[in-house]
Amino acid sequence: MTVTQVRSATAAEAKDPRELVAPEVFALLVEDLRRYQHVTKEYAERMVEQALVFLKAQAGIVRARAEGRPWVRIVPTVPVDPAWHAFMLRSQAYAAFCVEHAGQYIHHVPFQDEAILSGDTLEVTIPELRRTGYRIDLEFWHGERNPCCPPECAPPKNI
Repeated sequence: MTVTQVRSATAAEAKDPRELVAPEVFALLVEDLRRYQHVTKEYAERMVEQALVFLKAQAGIVRARAEGRPWVRIVPTVPVDPAWHAFMLRSQAYAAFCVEHAGQYIHHVPFQDEAILSGDTLEVTIPELRRTGYRIDLEFWHGERNPCCPPECAPPKNI
């Protein structure tokens, strides 16, 4: 089976998500995913890239919330979420990324509502990803309509 990589229309102009972390951090995350998710190196690299783009978008939302500006809820998809988890486990690098890009720690708060269940939140997520200016691999966003959170997730109390 051949997997075709689908990129956003402005892929030639988009920045490389690998620039968001040091090369050694990127390599560690790829190896962690290969080891624990049992995926190829190429797929693990793509997972990490898309998690970094997602986190860059989420950082903008965290800043907007902190400043009292309007914001939207975005969600990772099933193939992106494990890369976010892997990054969080590299806690020093993850904390440094969060402070640099969001000004504070980006918490992972599993959340489920009708918009997430229906896939509508992904329709909001993709434009937020594009706003970052980083390359988007649409296979990870359009090809996977399920959000990361399991059905038992409930809305957090302090959102």
